[in-house]
Amino acid sequence: MPYFDVLQLRKLPYSQLPNLKSKPVATLRPFADRVVDRSTLQNWAQQYAELDIPSVEACLAFLRATADVQTALEAHFARYGLSMGKFTLLMQLFQAPEQGFTPSECAERSGVTRATITGLLDGLERDGLVERQPRLGDRRMLSVRLTEEGRSLLVRMLPDHFCRTTGLMGELTVSEKTTLIELLQKVQAGTKAMLEP
Repeated sequence: MPYFDVLQLRKLPYSQLPNLKSKPVATLRPFADRVVDRSTLQNWAQQYAELDIPSVEACLAFLRATADVQTALEAHFARYGLSMGKFTLLMQLFQAPEQGFTPSECAERSGVTRATITGLLDGLERDGLVERQPRLGDRRMLSVRLTEEGRSLLVRMLPDHFCRTTGLMGELTVSEKTTLIELLQKVQAGTKAMLEP
């Protein structure tokens, strides 16, 4: 299975991602995964007292899994002409009240910037999946809603999506899934080590 350079793949327009499904699935792996092995880490540990081999190995395993899951999700969403961002936004609107959400509410609920939401909405509107209209009662504000085509896409897609999500986690027992959630929460708590100045 070939490796694809992460930066090269990221430069592809999203419209080209569906073309990847006919080829071996691109595997995005951290560069270190190809050049760092245990003996290298042991040598480095002799030079750098701060290097904890189990921590580095666990981090690399996490990054490998994250990269593989990301690649699999991108291939999955591409089957439906979507990105993860577009799917997330469609799912927010699928649960929205009848009047829909404002673009600002979409940004807040999705955890992204208003500029990012604007770009996603532009693409989804071009595809006929969402519509932006003046909000009832306050025409200065826009309301974003799914179109019938957008709702139909999700109704068609979600059974496949949930089936594939179950398959993604299928190697884990119920107990292991609970443990994984707990362990990932601990990893998240450790991100401050990378964020602190």
